[in-house]
Amino acid sequence: MSGEQSGGSGRLSTKEAAERLGVKPETVYAYVSRGLLSSRREQSGRGSTFDAKEVDALTRRNTRAAAAGSGSGELAVKTRITLIEKDRYYFRGVDATELAAHYSYEPVAEWLWTGTLREDVRFTAPEEIVGAARQAVQALPAHSGPMDRLRVSAIAAAAADPLRFDLAEQAVLGTARALVPTLVDALPKTGEWTLDEHTIAGRLWPRLTRRAPDAQWMSALDRALVLLIDHDLAASTLAVRVAASAHAHPYAAVSAGLGVLEGPLHGAASGLAHRMLTEVLERGSAAAVVADHLRAGRRVPGLGHRLYPREDPRAQALFAALADVPEAREALEAARDVVTTTARHTELYANVDLALAVLTVAGKMPPEAGETVFAVARTAGWIAHALEEYGERPLRMRPSGHYTGARPPQPLPTPVKSRT
Repeated sequence: MSGEQSGGSGRLSTKEAAERLGVKPETVYAYVSRGLLSSRREQSGRGSTFDAKEVDALTRRNTRAAAAGSGSGELAVKTRITLIEKDRYYFRGVDATELAAHYSYEPVAEWLWTGTLREDVRFTAPEEIVGAARQAVQALPAHSGPMDRLRVSAIAAAAADPLRFDLAEQAVLGTARALVPTLVDALPKTGEWTLDEHTIAGRLWPRLTRRAPDAQWMSALDRALVLLIDHDLAASTLAVRVAASAHAHPYAAVSAGLGVLEGPLHGAASGLAHRMLTEVLERGSAAAVVADHLRAGRRVPGLGHRLYPREDPRAQALFAALADVPEAREALEAARDVVTTTARHTELYANVDLALAVLTVAGKMPPEAGETVFAVARTAGWIAHALEEYGERPLRMRPSGHYTGARPPQPLPTPVKSRT
């Protein structure tokens, strides 16, 4: 394949791509799963090929990232909230999956915010704030999705709170304990049963599905909320810290996170996994579905995570909770089929999006439900990061741009006449 390597054009084999990137072959497929590279199956069916220009571009980007990481100009954010290390993650030093196994969402949120675990904590919101959020949501077009409703709820709640600009710690904590239930209560209900209105999981369930829950379902949803509370400096969390660095109030900081979360490479990823899992169940096997994704050069949803070489610990914990739900057995088997089938092609493991898809598919929820669970859960983590950032030097989130445009002085541009 020497012709493929000349001039940076053509197709590269997996081995050649790995050599150019300076990584192992399995890492090349991990790049595909993360959307950093696209692959195409060879006609012989014995392997995949990669666009040489894409590989070279990724090589240059990795080189720049390594150089930036070794210099003093790297943006590093000190945090006491979440540590990701050796295929595990920890909230204030405590294994997050253990917290999820023993405590509900509200106590763990308090642990993140204050470093104190209170089992009896309850989140409530003033009726005038919840009412404003509901009115704003009801005014949206019928086709609006849950993320539209959550963003509008946050804005309406802010407008209804004249004390939102108070950034003292206790004031921000009060805002946080009211904002999370406001976001949930402003969502329209699909079920009519009465659940435990004192918990976020109990209030959220009837807004996700018409299916009547039992203790096992509620435990699985609560565990998902805890597992997703925070995950270090994900893209949405960084946006929140940038907003908080400018001393934006908590509602505005959360709004920044919600905006980033809606990207298809972040919170919306669980919806892609939901649709894939639904197709696997309809077709009775993962083989054809996985083959369709690979043939089209698409990543298989719900697999691989750049921070975890093996299975995402959040997926492990949520799969364990769902194993106690009899109605989830079929979806769980379908998810395992996806992982096993893909393993024949490359070694990738389940991430939390696949586990969320099992929850939403088995729970008869719409594809967007996983994104809703993610957003509600992560709100507590965003508030924790905002609280930290309020205590830092203001406006420190200001990296320097590396200008690559034309050097001045340049002549004034000549106007282009529009064609009429």
